[in-house]
Amino acid sequence: MTTVGSPAPSIVLLNQQGESIDLASLRGRKVLVYFYPKADTPGCTTQSCGLRDIAAQIGTTAIVGISPDKPAKLARFDEKYSLGFTLLSDEDHAVAEAFGVWVEKSMYGKKYMGIQRSAFLIDESGNIERAWPKISPKDTPTELLAALN
Repeated sequence: MTTVGSPAPSIVLLNQQGESIDLASLRGRKVLVYFYPKADTPGCTTQSCGLRDIAAQIGTTAIVGISPDKPAKLARFDEKYSLGFTLLSDEDHAVAEAFGVWVEKSMYGKKYMGIQRSAFLIDESGNIERAWPKISPKDTPTELLAALN
């Protein structure tokens, strides 16, 4: 897991419109980067819509969601719920690995690799200010608001 105070790993991924986005372009403002397993599933929808609902309360802080989904699926997810923030496609999970959130999981005794739902607040200089490993979907917006206040 990426540690507080360390530089955030580089992020250059395709967004929901298929455009290449470099997180370094957001330097000078805080950025919440949250990793979620799969677009348009119950937990991920709760988390993303909760962040959408507080967007007006976080000033210039940017919200960036990252999942292994393809850009087209992210576009449908964004449109369906009017999210209005950047969703990035990490199909090869390289960024998730760099952040330490690509982990072995287990369901019904079957082991597989997947995203550990986590969130990171990156400061204006590109360093990790706060980290929330294994965050619940409902807690993501409230934790972000608390960190910014």
